[in-house]
Amino acid sequence: MRVESAIKDAFLKLKKKKINSALLDSEILMSKAINKNREFIILNLQQELNKDDYFYFKELINERSKGKPIAYLTGKKSFWKYDFEINENVLIPRPDTEILVEQVLNIYKNKRNLNLLDIGSGSGCILLSILKEKKHFYGTCIDLSNECLKISKINADKLGIKNRIKFFKSDIDNFTYGKYDLIVSNPPYINLHDLKYLERDVVNFEPKLALNGGLDGLSEIRKVIKKSSELIKNNGKLILEIGFDQKIKVKEILNSKGFYINKVLKDYAKNDRCIISTKK
Repeated sequence: MRVESAIKDAFLKLKKKKINSALLDSEILMSKAINKNREFIILNLQQELNKDDYFYFKELINERSKGKPIAYLTGKKSFWKYDFEINENVLIPRPDTEILVEQVLNIYKNKRNLNLLDIGSGSGCILLSILKEKKHFYGTCIDLSNECLKISKINADKLGIKNRIKFFKSDIDNFTYGKYDLIVSNPPYINLHDLKYLERDVVNFEPKLALNGGLDGLSEIRKVIKKSSELIKNNGKLILEIGFDQKIKVKEILNSKGFYINKVLKDYAKNDRCIISTKK
């Protein structure tokens, strides 16, 4: 079968499953199947597929038709300026989370040395993007999951910054290492009731550990703020990603732990998404 025909069949299958990005996903998965970029696919639509590539492509399309996210099927996701290795053990990086990276780089654009902590690092995309941009910054990743830390280490090695990062398997409550100029975190903040209403791709495939914020969505945020108040230097900053409806409550928690609020930032959909605070 030719590339064009295989993509057309895949597109129709995915469209039938109400996948909005059916054509793009078909092209991306064809690229994965034959190990060529999308430009090659578009310029070689009449190329005949060999049997192995065709069956691999069909397997990928079948998985996508069940809702499995494209990033898990390709094993990578673009974030900031870089491609990150990911798998089903880590949350897929979102464009909205790039706001945290952007803010750090703006706030500390004239800072030469900085010691950062990323709580619940997942793929490492936040901290690693910052360190890649700022060659004199140093960082620490902590995560509950060994599998997440493995992915973070792979990404750090790919970006050539592994020598500037420490990795710890730890929960928030038991971590006591170091004092930090800046702490960043994208903690789980979906409340338990709302988990089942997330998009199919998210609720069926992404790790619950990275999504579940407890009964009110704030259980992990409380832990992050409490621990940050112990680990952060005076006048150090905490930059948190939050749920769209959590601003008021998170502000109250921050104030109770000795932080004052610098600003709240909105995401690309104009929802409250990021709080920047400073330790008094």
